[in-house]
Amino acid sequence: MNAGEVLVPIALFALVFGMFYLYLTTRHKQRLALIEKGADASIFGMVNNGKSGKYWTIRTGLFFIGIGIGVLMGNVLANAGLLEPVAYISMIFIFGGLGLLLFHMIFRNLN
Repeated sequence: MNAGEVLVPIALFALVFGMFYLYLTTRHKQRLALIEKGADASIFGMVNNGKSGKYWTIRTGLFFIGIGIGVLMGNVLANAGLLEPVAYISMIFIFGGLGLLLFHMIFRNLN
């Protein structure tokens, strides 16, 4: 094993951890600043500050189901010889987008 094979996963993990840490600390500071000013911090409970905020789990779930189906379809089509292995990414985006469209149609019918 050379150094590149070890450093790339470590760097990727450090990058994801750093972004997550920065997001959480910034959010905490914003909420504390709102509380100090006497403002209501409940606006952070809504996703996109709209009516679809309470449905974020459904949206996220459908998106990840779409990504999973995209990976599966990319594998099936690559093994059948119909697509190059590079086409995994296009299948992930196509089926992830279809999952979000499905959420939009469900949410529109609920309102």
